[in-house]
Amino acid sequence: MNFAIINSVIFTVDPKDRIIFNGAVAVENGRISYVGPTSDFKPNGHKTINGQGKLAVIPGLIDVHSHSSLLRGFSENKQLMDWLPEYQLEHQVLIEEDAYAAALLCYAEAVKGGTTCVMDMYRYMHRCAEAAERIGIRANLVPYVATAPGKHFFESIASNEKLFHTHHGSAGGKIRVWLGMEHLFYCTPETYRWAADFSKANGIGIHTHSSEQKEEVAAVVQHFGKRPIRLFYERGILGPNTVIAHCVWLDDDEIDCLASTGTAVAHCPVSNAKLACGVAPIRELQAKKIRVGLGTDGPISNNSLDLFEEMKFASLIQKNRLLDASALPAATVLRMATIDGARTLNLSHEIGSLEVGKKADLATINLWKPHMMPICDEEPILWNLIYSASGSDIDRVFVDGKCLVDQGRLASVSEEEVLQLATQQTHSLLKRRNAVKGKSVPMQG
Repeated sequence: MNFAIINSVIFTVDPKDRIIFNGAVAVENGRISYVGPTSDFKPNGHKTINGQGKLAVIPGLIDVHSHSSLLRGFSENKQLMDWLPEYQLEHQVLIEEDAYAAALLCYAEAVKGGTTCVMDMYRYMHRCAEAAERIGIRANLVPYVATAPGKHFFESIASNEKLFHTHHGSAGGKIRVWLGMEHLFYCTPETYRWAADFSKANGIGIHTHSSEQKEEVAAVVQHFGKRPIRLFYERGILGPNTVIAHCVWLDDDEIDCLASTGTAVAHCPVSNAKLACGVAPIRELQAKKIRVGLGTDGPISNNSLDLFEEMKFASLIQKNRLLDASALPAATVLRMATIDGARTLNLSHEIGSLEVGKKADLATINLWKPHMMPICDEEPILWNLIYSASGSDIDRVFVDGKCLVDQGRLASVSEEEVLQLATQQTHSLLKRRNAVKGKSVPMQG
């Protein structure tokens, strides 16, 4: 469908960060064909959505680190090293029907909040691919690979390779498969060598976690004799195709190592705060030109997949950490959730900004609400998008030019069906989880 959104405030997030106050975006054959003033737009059979000055248009938001789950609110009031064994009870009993229901639920929540692309690290990801295609979201799928003794309830090298061969590039190119490793304590050195070799041979990404909590880093140093980022470097996985989640506790040498190798970081500020991990040194990473995108970390450690909330918190927590009210301003965090997220996933040539020729992944935001006033100049609207808006303000969402959310409602699937399936499958999962509750596996085997 060829369409145009006119008489709206357009946040291009292009190299000049242009904001077009009475602007238009046109889409033809799934790609952006025009971005500019409404007065200069020439309709050519386009279906027209008239914002009447009450809509903002932004690039689709990009969640660069998430974990689908049905068990929001079941692992609470614990710090990371105690939280992980509790969380892993889910994976000890997970079946593929759980994975499908969880992914369907999480992708529905994400897209309703303006997220058009996710990086999801989970299990049974052929079913997650099925859910992503049904919702219509763009998904980078990362199996939870663990190969250390006692961690058999995660994914395997074989299942990761199989997923790549069966699903990479599927759903019209919207689904991509990455190589995923859970943690240094969960994977053998040979697993990292496999990932480095397979990534290089097939040109696909690598994703893992590190340096989330101070005690975790200390445990790695005690066990391996080196800090995590240095171990990753020695095991060959750092580079432009690698994204490391969290990176809260880094020293200067590790930051330099990430910068020199071109490795990217997924920043998850709400989850890091909720698990009492600390605050990642984002200004220091950005000063070294390290690509940093925003991630929610999923519902089980965040309770929300709302990237508007993530943008606001990312900004506020850096201002507080640095005692500098100018730190991480609105334009910077909007870029982190859009074009910088695309750069993190090596997709910035296709998505992440509103520019002619790019894929039409975009969202409209209803500004005609008390908490979004005033609508009199583009500058306060930018600040209010970050500090006042939420995912519930999303009006429409498009991926590849296809409407996935229309006036706040899912267009591709019945929301009632999603909620019923999630409820049914959660009850089943909890029965199985309760049966193994006394058999949690510690982080270090």
